[in-house]
Parts: sequence; structure tokens; C-alpha cells
Amino acid sequence: MENFSSKDMAMKAQKKILSNMASKSVVQMFIDDTSSEILDELYRVSKEYTGNRNEAQKVIKDLIKVVVKIAVLFRHNRFSEEELRLAQKFKKKLQQGAMTAISFHEVDFTFDKAVMSDILTTCRDMMLKLVATHLTTKSHGRINHVFSHYSNPDFLTQLYNPNGPFKSNLTRICNGLNKLLEEGKL
Repeated sequence: MENFSSKDMAMKAQKKILSNMASKSVVQMFIDDTSSEILDELYRVSKEYTGNRNEAQKVIKDLIKVVVKIAVLFRHNRFSEEELRLAQKFKKKLQQGAMTAISFHEVDFTFDKAVMSDILTTCRDMMLKLVATHLTTKSHGRINHVFSHYSNPDFLTQLYNPNGPFKSNLTRICNGLNKLLEEGKL
């Protein structure tokens, strides 16, 4: 007998449809206003840093596609108990990263690109392990693309330069992260 499951087919269709619709209007259906504002600021910083609008859009689209696919997997209870424990560890590491990012922004001359880069690299590795059996190689590539872009020490150094062009962007990103942490959404 064939191993056919309409539930599996529906989940695959949902992941495929949602990954093809990673536009700003669709994002607003799945992501709250604060998260959307953070993504907008990350886009602006990436665009300015790379000097390439298409690359900045690709990084944000990749981020959104991965987040939506993981949300679909979670919603359909596809993660094992061990994977759910890993997801909790990932969430704690992400919260630590957000608090570190905020602290580096609020306290002058404390920024350490190695610390920030290491936190992001650890998050990437945890996420890749979490989705190893659930997502395609292409999605794994998206995860690597997003994390290598934002954990780049040169990018982080420019982002945290107190006299640099991204000071106001970083303030808005950190304000948004702070709000998400306070509301328990991160």
C-alpha cells in the first residue's frame, strides 16, 4: 500500500504556497507590526551595507520563508520531543542574542563583534539541526544565507559604529527587540 497522507500533502502545499508569497502584505498577516518594523530596518541596513537592493530583498525573503516554514511545521506538530527541546534552547539563545544586541547598543564601547557573531552562528547551527529532516537543502541554504549575512563581523562592526550611518536604524531595531522581549513574543 502507498504511503499517502492528505495531511502531509496539505502541509507540503501550505509550505510551498507560503514560501512563494513572502511579500510585505503576506508577511503582515503572519508577523506582528513590531517584527515587521524590525525586518524593514534590517532590510534598509542590508541594502545600504551591500549597496545591492536585490541582495537585501533576498536576505529578508529568505528569512521570512524560513520562519513561515518552521511555523507551519510547528503548527502541524511535526517536531519530535527532542526537536521541541532543541527549539526551546534555540529560543533562549535567540533571546540572549536580542538582549546582547540591545546591551551593546545601550552601553557605549561594549560592542564585541566576536560575541555577537558567535551567538548568531550558534543560532544558525541550532536551527539547521532543528529542521534537518523537515526542510529541503534549498531551505538549509536560505538559513545559511541569512545567518552568514547578519553574523558577518564587518557588517556587525558597521552596524554598531556609534558614528556610522546605521545608528538610527540600530536604535529602531533594538527598540523593537526590546518591545518583543517585554511582550514575551521573542
